[in-house]
Amino acid sequence: MQNGQGFGFKRERIELEPCPVCKGKAVVQGVCYELVCSDCNGSGWVMAGSRLVLSTDELVTQLSLRLQQALRKIEVLERGTSASGPAGYYQQNNRRGAGGTNFTGD
Repeated sequence: MQNGQGFGFKRERIELEPCPVCKGKAVVQGVCYELVCSDCNGSGWVMAGSRLVLSTDELVTQLSLRLQQALRKIEVLERGTSASGPAGYYQQNNRRGAGGTNFTGD
């Protein structure tokens, strides 16, 4: 295999939206009990715009892509919360216990 050639496993990201019938819950209320939603095949997700149902394999792949994207966003947000410089010193714990002062110079 030459450099630059992949295995061809590059899936296109499909926009998903909650099923309009079950509102993303995957079940609809029957007369006596809840039934599996027939419009989304019990997944709660349909393709945005066309509202077509995805196959189970494709749905798992698309949800995995969305989960990975959400985890990357969470990681960026968690990493970006630490302040540096005077703001970081002001926000940190004073480490002196109860009754200790937290003089920060202002």
